[in-house]
Amino acid sequence: MMDSGITILLLEWFALHGRDLPWRYRGGAHPNPYHVWVSEVMLQQTTVQTVGPYFHRFIERFPDVIALANADITDVYQLWQGLGYYSRARSLHKTAGILANEFGGKFPDNHDTWLRMSGIGPYTAASIMALGFNRAETAVDGNVTRVVCRLYGLDRPVGEIRNEIHARACALTSHTHPADYTSAIMDFGATVCTPRNPQCETCPVAQYCRARQQGRVDQIPITAKPPKKERHGVAYLIKNAHGQFFIRRRPGRGLLAGLYELPWTDDGTPVIHLPAAETGVAVTHTFTHFKLYLDIKIIDADAVDLDGLFISANELDTYPMSTLMKKAFTAARRKNLI
Repeated sequence: MMDSGITILLLEWFALHGRDLPWRYRGGAHPNPYHVWVSEVMLQQTTVQTVGPYFHRFIERFPDVIALANADITDVYQLWQGLGYYSRARSLHKTAGILANEFGGKFPDNHDTWLRMSGIGPYTAASIMALGFNRAETAVDGNVTRVVCRLYGLDRPVGEIRNEIHARACALTSHTHPADYTSAIMDFGATVCTPRNPQCETCPVAQYCRARQQGRVDQIPITAKPPKKERHGVAYLIKNAHGQFFIRRRPGRGLLAGLYELPWTDDGTPVIHLPAAETGVAVTHTFTHFKLYLDIKIIDADAVDLDGLFISANELDTYPMSTLMKKAFTAARRKNLI
């Protein structure tokens, strides 16, 4: 009874308080699963507030999977600038090609088929099936994990009880309104059962919450994250006699693959053997597994023993670059180095 009672209350709460999002559809399966897929990939490790404007621009430029499949990856990167985790953009583009060429532009309504697609894991596959096809599949993200752990008073480290969390979440999943329920529990975790300062006084399922009954809401769930490692690197601002700056394109695989950048290293090892002057300019950037401190040095040179090209300062914004490189150029502009 507890599970069904929670499910009903969450659906009722969602009907009144659920967020209106540009990729959201209420009352069943989204009429365009393409929007679900794009939004779910964008939302991987990125907040709803950040994704909103990117989603609008992306759909306007690539209105369907065929348009995305036919696009040049550089154009996809250009629209992705600032979202980070560029492997997601590559995966979208690769999967779009598969959907266009092997599925005739139609979206498969099969969980296992989605798991074979690039960049799709169990959570995203379940979300696509629930939101895009109204299937009773359970998507467990950080919000759902937190809600489940608090409701059932699960006080062991999350990494040790993932199977139990998933089983509890499955028991809550609505079989009559799975799409709305999936949105409901995500919204509930994002706006009411928040990591800090949860809204327990207005919580629609407070009567069922064991963590609240035990006075342990602030202690659950137990998530131990290792501290991020720090790295110290150097980026080289290379300027020729014409006032142009040297950029290069990263390889097609690995960190920031396919994006343009200044030559740089994350451990201080020189990547170019020319006299480099200190500028006093530095930027920091946090990647998934480490925090980078990047000093910017300047070099005057008309030729560089690296693959790349010199471009004018006005052209810098026309090349897709990572947030890290945008930070570096912004900092250099503030010091009138560009």
